[in-house]
Amino acid sequence: MHQPTAPELEILKLLWSKQPRTARELHNELEPLLGWGYSSTRKTLERMVAKGLVACESHGNKNSYSALVDKVPTLAAYAQDFASRVFELNGPLPVAMFANSKLVNADEIADLEQLLTDLAQQKSNPAQDKDA
Repeated sequence: MHQPTAPELEILKLLWSKQPRTARELHNELEPLLGWGYSSTRKTLERMVAKGLVACESHGNKNSYSALVDKVPTLAAYAQDFASRVFELNGPLPVAMFANSKLVNADEIADLEQLLTDLAQQKSNPAQDKDA
């Protein structure tokens, strides 16, 4: 799976909350945040389709988009990568940092904790992945 860029993650967050959505609906919510023109939103969506992050379905002259990647695994990979690259943390991230999140609920936090632990173990034992 391709790791989403920051703008792509914003699109995914909108889709995870409600989908499918049209490019126009996504753009209307993203424009104040990203300051993009409509063509930039559409081009980003096209790239996301090519990467396998979202699906596009045509309805007449409108396209609607849905997320193809699951929220919790995507957020876990994104958080672990960020912690590793930016803060040089190699162990599992403390799940308490997600406690007040508007993006994940209590059930998803438990799944997120397990995924973060698994990702940290994979990073510390890369040979173990090849044997599995």
